[in-house]
Amino acid sequence: MTAAGYLKRLTRRLTEDLDQLDAEVISEQSRASGAQPARDCCRGEEVTLRGELRSVQTCSRSARTGVVAEFFDGTDTVLLKWIGRNRIPGIEPGRQVLIRGRLGSQGGEKLIYNPYYELLSVDG
Repeated sequence: MTAAGYLKRLTRRLTEDLDQLDAEVISEQSRASGAQPARDCCRGEEVTLRGELRSVQTCSRSARTGVVAEFFDGTDTVLLKWIGRNRIPGIEPGRQVLIRGRLGSQGGEKLIYNPYYELLSVDG
């Protein structure tokens, strides 16, 4: 790598929006694993996605409404809903996961009910 190339990358890292850089890293990891980009997936398709859980909402035992997580693969967001569960060990914000399921939609948002999931290691 040339000094000019290094300086250009360093300058970009210092001035670019951190969320954009994070999205690029997650998207590259997803692409390298062979997973589909969420932005290219359509309702009704069986999909395999790799990315990060951005937020997780759990319910009380009495509510039994399920666990809802916001999944992001660097290209798009997909809501994940596990019905009848009030907590799932390992499903927590910042966790890298591999998701499989049939893509649906609700209120214009992409959604997968009761997805199969694999918790990935940091190197994963």
